[in-house]
Amino acid sequence: MCGIAGIINYTRPEDKRALLTRMVGLMHHRGPDASGLYMNGPVGLAHTRLSIIDLSSAGNQPIHNEDKTVWIVFNGEIFNYPELRKDLEEKGHRFYTRTDTEVLIHLYEEKGTDMFGLLNGQFALAIWDQNERTLLLGRDRVGIRPLFYHHCNRQIAFASEIKALFADPDMERQLNPLSISDVFTCWAPMGELTPFTNIFQLLPGHFARISDRGMRIQPYWTPDFSDADDRERSLSDWVEELSSLLLDASQIRLRADVPVGAYLSGGID
Repeated sequence: MCGIAGIINYTRPEDKRALLTRMVGLMHHRGPDASGLYMNGPVGLAHTRLSIIDLSSAGNQPIHNEDKTVWIVFNGEIFNYPELRKDLEEKGHRFYTRTDTEVLIHLYEEKGTDMFGLLNGQFALAIWDQNERTLLLGRDRVGIRPLFYHHCNRQIAFASEIKALFADPDMERQLNPLSISDVFTCWAPMGELTPFTNIFQLLPGHFARISDRGMRIQPYWTPDFSDADDRERSLSDWVEELSSLLLDASQIRLRADVPVGAYLSGGID
């Protein structure tokens, strides 16, 4: 569990260091091992790190590509990063860390927003492309990792936790009665809403591209509930497939440079 935060403002360049430092400071519990900042023109990125893969300081974020024109802050794990890295190295990409984070940088260079369809993992990320002067935000398919944002007057602030957004004293602090009603009814806010007015969550399975022309949000994945031919399968086929999926999901999550623990909840145990 790491924490990411950022600010982008195309109309009023300003020194973002103090505010970004306060934002990640409020999320220190998410990443006690290291923190870092990157600022360039309209954008500022911040990260607080919990080290899981590549424990050296080389793995501290923000992380960049070879010529430092693309930068990323990332919270999560990409379980198939070794396979992705091998393919990228064969295409000529050069790495300076052993992290899954750096794989995302080069995958973005290679595939653009099509990268999301290749990821097996849980994540919230922000990628700044200096050449295109665009910021890309993305969240995993089912929203395991949180990502909240506030958009006002062509300035966008984002963070892993809402209270980091409130590090800005000018940020509006007003409860949203409709969303709070959803929380008491359904245990969670509905859609992109949060308990606070004008603070939203990037929906699971979506990415947002931000430029000086504004913010555009798109889905890259939706659940598929089709059952073509499945009704003809035997019980043993279903059991074999479920067993294979659970074994693969467990094995791929054991890739780490620290001891791994697991817990079961919800009654399955």
